[in-house]
Amino acid sequence: MSLAACNTTTKGGNSADGGCDYAITYFGALTGDAAALGVNAYNGAKLAVDQYNDKHKDACVTLNKVDSQSDPNQAPALATKVAQDKNVLGVVGPLFSGESKAADPVFNSAGVPLISASATNPHLSENGWKVFHRLLGNDDAQGPDVSKLIHDVAKAHKTFVIDDASEYGKGLADVVKKDLKSEVIGSDTITAGKTDFAGTVTKVVAAKPEAVFFGGYYPEGGLLAKQLRAAGYTGSFVVADGVKDPEYVKIAGDAAEGTLMTCPCVPGDQVKAFADAYKAKYDVDPGTYSPEAYDAANIFLAGIDAGKTDRASMNTFVSAYDGDGITKHLGFTKTGESKEIPIWGYQVKDGQIIPVKQLS
Repeated sequence: MSLAACNTTTKGGNSADGGCDYAITYFGALTGDAAALGVNAYNGAKLAVDQYNDKHKDACVTLNKVDSQSDPNQAPALATKVAQDKNVLGVVGPLFSGESKAADPVFNSAGVPLISASATNPHLSENGWKVFHRLLGNDDAQGPDVSKLIHDVAKAHKTFVIDDASEYGKGLADVVKKDLKSEVIGSDTITAGKTDFAGTVTKVVAAKPEAVFFGGYYPEGGLLAKQLRAAGYTGSFVVADGVKDPEYVKIAGDAAEGTLMTCPCVPGDQVKAFADAYKAKYDVDPGTYSPEAYDAANIFLAGIDAGKTDRASMNTFVSAYDGDGITKHLGFTKTGESKEIPIWGYQVKDGQIIPVKQLS
């Protein structure tokens, strides 16, 4: 059986055409404003499934992909379609926190195990969802490391905080504000999807901060950086994983240079065998969330290898998982949080996003 026959691209997530007995589903943006991060994650999961199928010619696994556009309004209906496909044993995703908040109750009701490689809002693990697992650190863990980056690398003690009002962006910005305390000299909220942030830029320039932190995604982050620099702001621009993508550099242009970033994700080039296989398959380097999605898919594949071929036994397997991945030693707490939480600092240098150091 060819690998292509074991991957289906139907938006609704039905694995009937996959030609395999069992399926896992990628759930997240593949189109839309923040699609680049979703493509990174999907490609990581697909590499894992393709490698598995290459070694299991007589027992392949289908990888479905559901393009949610990371829209919380679409997420529940799409999650319902995934849950109705009885071949689906698990979900890699949802990608972002807003769609997770909307879709995860559906998955929980249907008993569909999920492992998000990217949704970081802390409150997601506080709902009693038995199927919830998160492979990376949440924003309560990341927020203090944003502060560490602002203090230790930017050498800043006066910060202006901006968010995009999303579950992710506002949640992380609130953690950063709580951690920085009186060092926050101003804050504002922008609207995702807008392109003119003149009002916010005016407030920043008037406040004269040493650093600006933005909680949100790369489409707005790139425009905000460009508009801040054009208005004469010369301090540090600090962002997090939602902005950590080459598309940010493309949007911001020269204004991206020097941008500091945090991410509860491991640099792809730190795991050479994975990075080489990824580059050989896609002709690009691994992106943000690619390694984490690869690990998430491999946990489900290990469950199938162990005979966990119904959702209940798969969920028990995932919850108790204890093994090495490419990003770290993998395992989950009782609420589905990752037991190990490496967080890295990055910076844009010469138009490239490069790791600076591991922060925690």
